[in-house]
Amino acid sequence: MIAKEDTIVVVGVGARTPLGFDAASSAAAVRAGISGIQDHPYMVDRFGERMKVTRDIGVDEDLTGPERAVEIAVSPALDALRPLQAAVRSAAVSLILSTGESRPGQPEGFAVQVNAKLRKQLSQHVLFEGGGSVAGGHAGGLLAIHHACKTLRDGKATFCLAGGVDTYLEPETLEWLDENEQLHSEGNIYGFCPGEAAGFCLLTKLNTARSYGLQPLLEIVGTSTASEENRIKTETVVLGEGLGAAFRFLFEDAPINPVGRIICDMNGERYRGNEYGFAVIRNPGRFKDAADFETPADCWGDVGAASGPLFVCLVTEAEARNYQNAPLSLIWASSENGSRAAVLLGGPRRPA
Repeated sequence: MIAKEDTIVVVGVGARTPLGFDAASSAAAVRAGISGIQDHPYMVDRFGERMKVTRDIGVDEDLTGPERAVEIAVSPALDALRPLQAAVRSAAVSLILSTGESRPGQPEGFAVQVNAKLRKQLSQHVLFEGGGSVAGGHAGGLLAIHHACKTLRDGKATFCLAGGVDTYLEPETLEWLDENEQLHSEGNIYGFCPGEAAGFCLLTKLNTARSYGLQPLLEIVGTSTASEENRIKTETVVLGEGLGAAFRFLFEDAPINPVGRIICDMNGERYRGNEYGFAVIRNPGRFKDAADFETPADCWGDVGAASGPLFVCLVTEAEARNYQNAPLSLIWASSENGSRAAVLLGGPRRPA
């Protein structure tokens, strides 16, 4: 795999999860298999048991709405921006942000409010130009990375901060999940443990990184998006058409090497496992071992739109600490609204 000057690279990352307040501690906890799943302080499910959730213990449990999401997002966004701030303070950045899909417990215009409040806080440290927000759901963080790459290749920005932030811990949201039989418990083993987190990636072209003296952490080998018609919570049967298409689009221009590492947002729901199985069958020969995949939701819970950027952080930490044992990593996620997104990551390439 030969790096071109217009290759998109990751030059900064930031993470905040129920396992740690930065990328290093969060990745270390996932690698060690540490689980942050715990009983909710007071919410009880339909079986009369405390709901199983993951929580950011650094955020006041009484803080709600957009303010809670912003509180979670600020520090990882600043972590991702830090390399740029150290190199050149005058460079403008395009912020592309995703939040969870519209749902009970979220005020109208939640994504727009989070975006505006986050920009206001971060504007003390960096100049923002362009970008936007979307309530993209599980695939949202990867969609943000996909759109950031397109923005950079089209020459509409020099740097893009792509990220996702999500929190399921609004009482109304938890009750809604319980009503839809999506909460994990002893009485519902195919549910998931809702959580909250934020992840960010600072992206730019390889030649730009070199001109500013920024060290590439990873290369974005490719990104893809697709849509699934047979969605979860509908009277349809998923056959992996949407995710399979996302994989196919991704692999069309990718190196021929089989993917060695797979990180995904599977969370215990039966639908997601079935979807992935069919998607793999639709893409034979592309995986070193398709059954060898990682599901960080087992540790930090289901963190929705933050998932994709957090997966990038996991690969970045593995590369930096020399335990990444695969040249190519596939990360993917699926939103309830039908959006599917996948990103192929490669290790950083040094100048010859």
